[in-house]
Amino acid sequence: MKTYTIVIHGGAVTMDPTKMTPDLEASIRQGLQEALQAGWEILHRGGSALDAVEAAVCSMENNEQFNAGRGSSLNKQGEVEMDASIMDGRTLQAGAVNSVRYVKNPVSLARAVMERCQHVHISDEGALEFALQHGLTIEAAHYFQTEKARKEWLEIIQDEEKQPQEHDTVGAVALDQDGNLAVATSTGGIEGQLKGRVGDSPIIGGGSYAANEACAVSCTGDGEVILRGSLAHEVYALVKYKGLSAPEACRAAVQLREEDLKGDKGFIAIDKDGQVAIESNTNIMRCAYRIGEQEPFVAVWRQELE
Repeated sequence: MKTYTIVIHGGAVTMDPTKMTPDLEASIRQGLQEALQAGWEILHRGGSALDAVEAAVCSMENNEQFNAGRGSSLNKQGEVEMDASIMDGRTLQAGAVNSVRYVKNPVSLARAVMERCQHVHISDEGALEFALQHGLTIEAAHYFQTEKARKEWLEIIQDEEKQPQEHDTVGAVALDQDGNLAVATSTGGIEGQLKGRVGDSPIIGGGSYAANEACAVSCTGDGEVILRGSLAHEVYALVKYKGLSAPEACRAAVQLREEDLKGDKGFIAIDKDGQVAIESNTNIMRCAYRIGEQEPFVAVWRQELE
């Protein structure tokens, strides 16, 4: 049996440690473990990396502790707008959606776009119509508007000088038993963002990239910074053209033009040799991984990775 690996993240962010209560930390760890297990079981049975990353991300989209799907942040109008992407490292096929409402699992919609649409990326009402045409699960607006998200939105609206802290994403990268790589990334955006804002998560090469000859990588953090650096593709290029391992490439991407690309940056990656990378410049890095039948690893704090 060949080695198979999955790595997931639930967002990297710099935040006041006192806001991470023991109950919240326990809930996040449980959510990471559930998502990791969902993807790992597929790989363990000989399933595809593509199926594994979709399953792991769907699990986090269904968990309101993560800023994606059900736990999405609210925009300035108090609405949910979700973004997601998925990419097959074997074929370079990809699908992406942005500014999506009502779709329970945006990552599954991104996969439907990849497999059933002539386009790579569709948005807003067009993405919703596509979801309806292809039978994806739809939920009412109140399903996504959690108490936590409403509270954070009210704080932003009532205090314009308050800086949003929740700009997380969720993501997964996997290497299956056939040696294929895949990535999926999903987000609910930034608290109080302008309507129609698009971050890095649905941008191929921005927040997600996968290619069998190099690596699969999913980004998290400040979407504008990640977009301006094309950081997912940066990691890929460092692996492919400079010959770096995934850990080396991710460390280099975190440090890329730091004077110009200031902000939270986090990465998970797997290279074609199965090396796992988890890097960030934040104090919180919600992540987990499992290599073959080894024991799973789960972390919430950045120092747990060191």
